[in-house]
Amino acid sequence: MERQDKGLAWMLQYENIAWYEDGKVRILDRRIYPIETVFAECTTHQEVAKAITDMVTQSAGPYVACAMGMALAAHECRGKSEAEQMKYLEDAAYTISHARPTTTKRMQKIVGGCVDAARKALAEGPCGAGEDYVAEAIRDYTVEVNNLRYYRIGQAGKYLAEKFPSKGAIMTQCFAETIVGQMLKEARLQGKDIRLFCPETRPYFQGSRLTATVAYDMGFDVTVITDNMPAAVMKNEGIDLFTCAADVICVDGHVVNKVGTYQIAIAAKYHGIPVYVSGGPDQAHPTIDTVHVEMREPSFVLQAMGTRTANPNVKGYYPAFDITPPELITGIATDQGILLPTELHKYVADADDFLV
Repeated sequence: MERQDKGLAWMLQYENIAWYEDGKVRILDRRIYPIETVFAECTTHQEVAKAITDMVTQSAGPYVACAMGMALAAHECRGKSEAEQMKYLEDAAYTISHARPTTTKRMQKIVGGCVDAARKALAEGPCGAGEDYVAEAIRDYTVEVNNLRYYRIGQAGKYLAEKFPSKGAIMTQCFAETIVGQMLKEARLQGKDIRLFCPETRPYFQGSRLTATVAYDMGFDVTVITDNMPAAVMKNEGIDLFTCAADVICVDGHVVNKVGTYQIAIAAKYHGIPVYVSGGPDQAHPTIDTVHVEMREPSFVLQAMGTRTANPNVKGYYPAFDITPPELITGIATDQGILLPTELHKYVADADDFLV
């Protein structure tokens, strides 16, 4: 298998996102990387689910972590009867897929594929493998599907990079995971000379810590800005294009992404800057009405990287995502080309695709 993470930044390598081995799942703690490089070690699938809930990993990281968590669940129930193992895995699938409410439907799709991989492994038997063969089968399945996802996002990255100017400035939002690496790799291959401006993305600072690090590691000029600077930077620095990924892209063209995306899209519209979102439309969400926007612990916005920044008596407000309507979006970059928000019904979904 040709690995599609070749040439991408360190944190986009498969083993450095989430990895199952020897009865443990290691997850890169993105809450503190790159200030510190620490892996959370989970010894139960419930710990994997909690790590996802607690934002140890985010963007597309949870989709890899949840699948590796299913491999760990298979390890936990090894030695039981086939029926008992399948029941245990189905229960684990429910626990893991409900770790974060906004992405539950997509997580269900991923853990469902892991359950199918386990069923196939149990039907075929160990074939000389060790007692952990079901867990290893799920891990191998995860790597294969993740590799396909990287390839397909690479195709989307190619289409997206074609929209970049030959020499210019791009603004991002939050951490768009694989598409950041793939669009930059494609930009380099296409000879594009671009600068990146990354809003910091409070309260976890994914833009300043993760997106900026990936861009820097891949050799690009990158500047971090605060979350209240996008409109001023668009005006003063001549931003040519704004791009982000999405936690959910509804078939009706609404985009659910890290809170702050909506206001940047509004500013881009005012300044005549095109807005391109990357990812596949989620067939589980035909309309925005099917999406539940997650509200997180309000007090978390009253601090920054563990340091309190507000009076302890004031209140906080923390929606994890906001909704950008289709009229603010120029196009959706998919592996099948750039689609208008109004034509996402044309996208042909793949049952085994992780989508993000």
